Amino acid sequence: MTQYCYDYPRPAVTTDICLFTVVDDDLRILLVRRGLEPFKGAWALPGGFLQENETLDQCAARELQEETGVAGTHLEAFATFSEPKRDPRYRVVTAAYFALVPATDHALQSGSDADDAQWHRMQSLPKLAFDHADIITAARGALAGKLDREPLVLALLPARFTLTQIQKVYEAVEGQPLDKRNFRRAILAKGWIRETGAMERGSRRPAMLYERA
Repeated sequence: MTQYCYDYPRPAVTTDICLFTVVDDDLRILLVRRGLEPFKGAWALPGGFLQENETLDQCAARELQEETGVAGTHLEAFATFSEPKRDPRYRVVTAAYFALVPATDHALQSGSDADDAQWHRMQSLPKLAFDHADIITAARGALAGKLDREPLVLALLPARFTLTQIQKVYEAVEGQPLDKRNFRRAILAKGWIRETGAMERGSRRPAMLYERA
């Protein structure tokens, strides 16, 4: 069998994972504290180098589980980042992934070359390693776009919920308030939810409860 080996640079390949959740109407992202240089002690996205016997999807799932303990989450690739000097060691191209998950579904357990794993508020992120701030910004935009096409937010809500509750999740992801009337018209038109016939009663005005259609 003929083998070919060409004399040209071979960049390393990594994956980086942007795992989002919403807690108390606040968008958060999962970060790890790096245990190795470069950027030892700095916060970063979970991720790492592609092995020769795995796909990018497998690499992303493995690195996420090794560094944070989170497993079984569907990750979606949304972009690649290939700035030549994005890594101070050598040329590294990364494939970035994102997902939106309920924080309560995952017990965090740092491992591998990560010293810690924590959810961080998007409004007060620490200084990040590499170009991870740029990756997170792009991931948030990709997530907001996907929420307009798929009912991902329903995984973060109880079995029965109000329109106000679902609107607050959208506002957390987009980082801005949404017009109440326009939002309700748009979300109902998608056909993702339906009325239950029951009302939420409390100190405020009773509100219709909805469920997944």
